[in-house]
Amino acid sequence: MSDTYKDAGVDIDAGDETVDRIKAHVKSTANANVLGGVGFFGGFYRFDPSAYREPVLVSSVDGVGTKLMVAVMHDKHDAIGEDIVNHCVNDIAVCGAKPLFFLDYVAFGKLDPARAERIVAGMAKACRENECALVGGETAEMPGLYAPDDYDLAGTIVGVVEKSEIITGERVAKGDVLLGFRSNGLHTNGYSLARKVLLDNYALTDRPGGLERDLGDELLIPHKSYLKLIAALRDGADVKAFSHVTGGGLVGNTARALPEGRSLDVKWDAWETPAIFRLIQNEGEIADEEMRRAFNMGVGLVAIVAPESVDAALKAATDAGEPGFVVGNVV
Repeated sequence: MSDTYKDAGVDIDAGDETVDRIKAHVKSTANANVLGGVGFFGGFYRFDPSAYREPVLVSSVDGVGTKLMVAVMHDKHDAIGEDIVNHCVNDIAVCGAKPLFFLDYVAFGKLDPARAERIVAGMAKACRENECALVGGETAEMPGLYAPDDYDLAGTIVGVVEKSEIITGERVAKGDVLLGFRSNGLHTNGYSLARKVLLDNYALTDRPGGLERDLGDELLIPHKSYLKLIAALRDGADVKAFSHVTGGGLVGNTARALPEGRSLDVKWDAWETPAIFRLIQNEGEIADEEMRRAFNMGVGLVAIVAPESVDAALKAATDAGEPGFVVGNVV
């Protein structure tokens, strides 16, 4: 009897079913700039440069790390799709860019079309909320490289910004104020440490340490999009720089927006650390400095403004439904 590709662990029929399942989700993100449909060799996006004086394309690529392992353990996958889109959107939004389109790559040990659909449904939801088109992707089945229940996920975002409106942080000066805006959980960073500390001691259905929801649901809260908040801050105040707080923490990420010779004085007692971070720290007996390097500690976005712009920025954020607070200064 001759071997088949399916005998080797790759099910082409499952791939075809997955494409059929995700077509409607992908189509729901399309706008007048998207040409063609799902299934061709490339995604087409009609870009109108006449809307800009000097348009600059901005791109970013990322994954969601070992948060995927929690999603597999908890069998909850929609949020993972939101994670990858919102993380990538934030990374270009802090540069001043507006997202145009998104592409994904998902690799499975064994392709489950229903699970793949849930992942893409989450991506499509986030793309619609960020007014971004999901123009293409790749689904791979790689038995032997991944365990049957495992998968990996990566995404690429492309956006546009007027050259004169690129935010680089070059105007940041001594005395400028750091404004913090709340995260809604771990986002997509620190999960290797969080899993090591928590999942040896608790089940995902437990509710330890004052959490408002089960541990699994807490760990899988989707990464928040700050796109609309960033737009409101830019419209309402003179913001010199933004920082998306991911791996490396508040200081490590915000320092990337500082000119040479500048550093940060962060007031760590300026906000209450959310319960999930206190639980991780207490269970793992983790030092403050290590926590602050691995996690966002409850602040997912930082805006740097001159002292005279603080009130305007805080008002703009409050009007947008995202109250902020002073977390430190540039020194």
